[in-house]
Amino acid sequence: MKVDSLAALSEKLKIKYSLNEPMALHTSFKIGGAADIFLCPESEKQLAEILKVAKENSIPCFILGKGSNLLVSDSGIEGAVISTLSMQQIILVNEDVIMAEAGASLASVCRFARDNGLTGLEFAYGIPASVGGALYMNAGAYGGDMSMVVKKATSLTGDLTSICRNTAEMNLGYRKSIYEENSEIITSVVFKLELGDKEKISEEMETIMAKRKKSQPLEFPSAGSTFKRPEGCYAAALIDECGLKGLSVGGAEVSQKHAGFVINKGRATCSDVLALIGKIKAIVKEKRSVNLETEVIHIGR
Repeated sequence: MKVDSLAALSEKLKIKYSLNEPMALHTSFKIGGAADIFLCPESEKQLAEILKVAKENSIPCFILGKGSNLLVSDSGIEGAVISTLSMQQIILVNEDVIMAEAGASLASVCRFARDNGLTGLEFAYGIPASVGGALYMNAGAYGGDMSMVVKKATSLTGDLTSICRNTAEMNLGYRKSIYEENSEIITSVVFKLELGDKEKISEEMETIMAKRKKSQPLEFPSAGSTFKRPEGCYAAALIDECGLKGLSVGGAEVSQKHAGFVINKGRATCSDVLALIGKIKAIVKEKRSVNLETEVIHIGR
């Protein structure tokens, strides 16, 4: 794959980039081969320029946030990976409205809201996602999700036009949004929150973080919950009932702490994880007659 045109553009616009970049450095699973070129635009304008040149040269592109829900192929990714993490500005628009660029971490937005006495985002504290990634999959936890706090968002369409959508236009549901369907690229998100007490907000955030640390295997690389919640039950409970905690393939293992997590115990490959996921699905289907659907997104060659 020829990516010289993107390297030349990056040199011209002073966009940070690297060739043959190991994706294991950019995913929470710590797994994945190299991307042909890895670029870090600092603005929507730079992002649009990269996408324009990539389109003109038929270079496939993948937009990356924090990489917390991804499993990248051992053979890497063909074409360009475009990281939004340098697009991380957070602004207080008025007393109860925050604007955050897509690459800002959700945790940093939660802290910004707390510091400005705004409540509503406590549920999201500890979700290891960028703002864009969180909206893309309507991330949620502890009784809340993005649909409850997002007012509007800006995105780039296929023809690189910048548009603004309100929440009603986003088709937000359980771990889904319109952005999965239309391939628009989220560039910024506006949150509508409520005035609250800083001390109470801080206490709630710390309580939620303590719950995460107690119940989830945060000490190991993973992509969070491996499976979506089946209707009427929980994936982790089904996996646990089937006695699969500790089941492993290579360096991949079903967490002993939380059966809903497949973790990288050390040097796990993408192939290890996929094989383990396949075993889990087959056993749960056989013993509980439930078809598990992965929440983790598998990409690459």
